[in-house]
Formats: sequence, structure tokens, C-alpha cells
Amino acid sequence: MSSLDHLVLATPDLAATVNEVARLTGTRPVPGGVHQGLGTRNFLLGVGEGAYLEIIGPDPEQPSPDKWRPFGIDTLTEARLVTWAVRTEDIDGAVAASRAAGYDPGEPWEMTRRTPEGADLAWRLTLDKEGRHRGPVPFLIDWGSTPHPAADLPIVPLVSIEAVHPHPERVEPHIEAVGAKLPMKAANRGALAATLFGEAGLVVLI
Repeated sequence: MSSLDHLVLATPDLAATVNEVARLTGTRPVPGGVHQGLGTRNFLLGVGEGAYLEIIGPDPEQPSPDKWRPFGIDTLTEARLVTWAVRTEDIDGAVAASRAAGYDPGEPWEMTRRTPEGADLAWRLTLDKEGRHRGPVPFLIDWGSTPHPAADLPIVPLVSIEAVHPHPERVEPHIEAVGAKLPMKAANRGALAATLFGEAGLVVLI
């Protein structure tokens, strides 16, 4: 089975969301870096076992991109836990295996980010054709030879991650196809929830 790589908390107001996560957890996320050309930047917070929370939103120092910002950021009115990623060391093999199991996660994209220290990180991940992957089915990510971003991050332990969806029976096979597991329940609308153990107790991000 694939392991959790990171959770994606997308927001239309990055500074405000970083401040709110810091207030709720008692631990301040650290700057991750800039996604040049996509109009975004991120902040990171470790959640334990080599995984992390990514807070991603518009970068005020970049112009608006020609097409879109990832994860549907331009359509959000508030911060939302939009999706999650599972780690693989062979993304092409994982994509092929998922397709063989009946779910197409999409072609791997090559992406980069420049850290505040000036280092360039590179990785490959699967997104839909418009880069707007959202929902309970995780995307695949392969860091290759790049050092993993979770190293040396402040940590707020992850207690659980779960989802609700109008039709769990339709989604669960797709989650299994990419080699992941996620507790799911039926509900009127879809949502992803992560529970963290902050300094003052449990914090739920939805």
C-alpha cells in the first residue's frame, strides 16, 4: 500500500489561513516556497511519519497565471482541505497499476518549487488535465532524488483522515486502485477531514 505523503489545504488567502492554522494548532507553519508560473506559494507543517500538511494559496508577489492555479484555488471562497497525496517511488508503474485496476489517475506532471533558501525542488505528480485535482481520491507523487519536504518541519501529529461522499461505493475502488485506504461514510456532499493533535487538543481541518 502507498503511504500518505501530504494533505492539501487550499485557500484564497494564504496569510490568513497560515495564521489560523498556527492559532488552532499552537505551531506555526513554515514557508515552503514559490511555484513559479502557477501564481502560488505554500507553507508546510509536519504531521508525523514523514508526512506533512501543505497550505497553498495565491502568491501576491506573482502575477495571476494565464490559465489556472492548482487545486481549484481560484474558485474557493474559504480555506478547504481539498485532497491528499500518496507517495510512490515509481510513479509510472503506479499509474499503470491503477489503470489496470480500473482507475486512471492521469499522466504524471513535472513540477518544481523554489525554497526560501533558493534551492529548486522537483517532483512528479498526477493531476487532472487542468491541474484541479480535488476530492477524496488521492493523487500520486514521486519525489525522485529530491529531499523530502517533511524533513525538519515542526510537527503537529495527525490523528486521522477520513471522508464523506454521496456515493462511497463509487469512490472507494478508485482509492484502492492507487494503493491507498481511506475511511468513508455516506453524506449529502463530499468532504475530506483531517484531525490533528495540537497544543490545546484536537483540531479538525475540513
